[in-house]
Amino acid sequence: MRYTWVLFDADDTLFDYGKAEAAALRKTFEVAGLGFEAPYLEVYHTINQRLWQDFELGKIPREVLRTRRFALLFEAIGVATDPVRFAEAYVQYLAEGGDLMVGAAETVAALYGKVGLVLITNGLTLVQRSRLARSEIAPYFTDVVISEEVDAMKPDRAIFDAAFARMGHPEKAEVLIVGDSLTSDIKGGSDYGIDTCWFNPAGSPCDPDVRISYEIAALRDVLPIVGLSWS
Repeated sequence: MRYTWVLFDADDTLFDYGKAEAAALRKTFEVAGLGFEAPYLEVYHTINQRLWQDFELGKIPREVLRTRRFALLFEAIGVATDPVRFAEAYVQYLAEGGDLMVGAAETVAALYGKVGLVLITNGLTLVQRSRLARSEIAPYFTDVVISEEVDAMKPDRAIFDAAFARMGHPEKAEVLIVGDSLTSDIKGGSDYGIDTCWFNPAGSPCDPDVRISYEIAALRDVLPIVGLSWS
């Protein structure tokens, strides 16, 4: 085996965050008695993505992220409602979205028992623990490292320190991180000194300033990287 531990990101790596996001946004609008229109999703997605980047860079706190994204959304689409109450309901519905990315369940099941598996995520505790508990992959993970619980987020070294402590401090050469985000998963892993596997199903251009050990378009392609083959 080339690696003895694999760290997996959650959103858009194992979990279909886009699907969960769309369902939660639509349901929150409906429960709030607001008319939902399809273009709202793209407006929200753009705003949310930008604010999450600011959050990961430490520019805004988590509490601001939770509500500002909706305040900006309502401003953009001309809706008058309370962003705080809307945000609380949205997170509850988002926590129900346990749909997995294509190949996630099969890949994790194939790795289970061959390597140690840890989920490492910048997501919110309520959302991530609920989604994992609802999913079929929950039994395969030794531990879950959530930024909100360890007070550090990828790419910060501290969240990797927390993960390594829970793994019993393996050699860095024995650990691989798999994730879709160049700025958090891949840069964080590279800066920490572990090998990285960029999950890039959309074929997005890479950043030459970020060291990528491997790049895959399908999750199942992690297996030969680790040293396994499909039986």
